[in-house]
Amino acid sequence: MRQGTKSVGRGVLFRYPDYLPLTADTPRITLGEGDTPLVRSRFLEKEIGVGELYFKLEGCNPTGSFKDRGMVLAVAKALEAGSRAIICASTGNTSASAAAYGARCGIETLVIVPSGYVAMGKLAQAVVYGARIIPIEGNFDQALQLVRSLAAVHPVTLVNSVNPHRLEGQKTAAFEVVDALDDAPDYLFIPVGNAGNISAYWQGFQEYHKGGQAHRRPKMMGYQAAGAAPIVRGEEVRNPQTVATAIRIGKPASWAKAVAARDESGGAIDMVTDEEILQAYHSLARHEGVFGEPASAASVAGLMKYARNHREIGESRVVCIITGTGLKDTDTAVLGAAPAQPMAPDMKAVERALGWA
Repeated sequence: MRQGTKSVGRGVLFRYPDYLPLTADTPRITLGEGDTPLVRSRFLEKEIGVGELYFKLEGCNPTGSFKDRGMVLAVAKALEAGSRAIICASTGNTSASAAAYGARCGIETLVIVPSGYVAMGKLAQAVVYGARIIPIEGNFDQALQLVRSLAAVHPVTLVNSVNPHRLEGQKTAAFEVVDALDDAPDYLFIPVGNAGNISAYWQGFQEYHKGGQAHRRPKMMGYQAAGAAPIVRGEEVRNPQTVATAIRIGKPASWAKAVAARDESGGAIDMVTDEEILQAYHSLARHEGVFGEPASAASVAGLMKYARNHREIGESRVVCIITGTGLKDTDTAVLGAAPAQPMAPDMKAVERALGWA
């Protein structure tokens, strides 16, 4: 066996080639994306009151979020087309993923970010991967419009989720859920920001169902933050605000596709408050050992809200998507925590501090 071939097959381009728009000229690149854990709940399942509850830990992807699934395909297709540069607007995760795959493949990555609206852990990734970062005085929606305009007149490939290859790659997470459970769940709860991910999951479940790998399709349950809930409110939010920076988006690019996923699956798109998001965020960490970024917790907060008013979910199999690792936004994790005072390296002193003496 040639060196490296054993590990190469881990990426989504290798695991699901028959379901992706690959040609003989598409470079089979990978950073080991996909194949993320599906972990069953030990506490919240009973606390919330559902039959089975699982967390899909997308923070285990190479750059710490679900974005890698779609980015690997978007960049591979950009290389196939002869592109030498990629560009994106980002609240953080997209820029980290684009910069990583750009670095891996030796092409320039250009990132436009809304100044002051990106968690430093995510921005640090783009910096260390060598991306050219342009902050603007505006929000994500303005940044996205800007990169769309730039890509229309310059020889760069746009790799935001308006690029159809992004959603094609992201749908592989739905395949993995079915592969792990031997069928689709009854419900899938997922955060909604730019709305590409809920659209991609629904596409994946539909394709697996059509191909006979799944006997049913789940209800798609999308949750926006209350301060950034344009789909729920039925109109653009011009100044979106939420602690969940990854879904702080007022005009989702995949709005229509998300609504179609909701309606075709018999699901719902609702909103949760920042307080509900942070409650779920801390519950996940303290009771399940799952540290997701705040936006990830919108899926669990949505399940908690839904279960309070819909008892029929009590016998259901439910999957919540944890879209990114909590290490992306450590400021939120330590916010309000009392600083520990250092003490002498003395056993008695430590016993007193612990209340053991």
